[in-house]
Amino acid sequence: MECYSGYTYAQEPRAFVFNNKRRVVTAVRKRWREPAGPCFEVLADDATIYVLAYNEATDHWDMIRCQGCNLALERHEIAPKNTNEEDGQR
Repeated sequence: MECYSGYTYAQEPRAFVFNNKRRVVTAVRKRWREPAGPCFEVLADDATIYVLAYNEATDHWDMIRCQGCNLALERHEIAPKNTNEEDGQR
């Protein structure tokens, strides 16, 4: 596990090994704290979302690959709302 560690260890994951392949974190999508330690939902360079959880007491990382979660499935385009609705124009 490669992390940015500023004021504390495991402040933000940068890269990790999953199934013997090194993955680079391209985006941290969510971060939260569990009683055991910090957790991160990340997007990796293989366009897959992973959940990384660090247990501070055991100094151990758990990694879960989100099955069926990828960047293409989560992209949604929203058409801009027309601001001229008062005069009936759309």
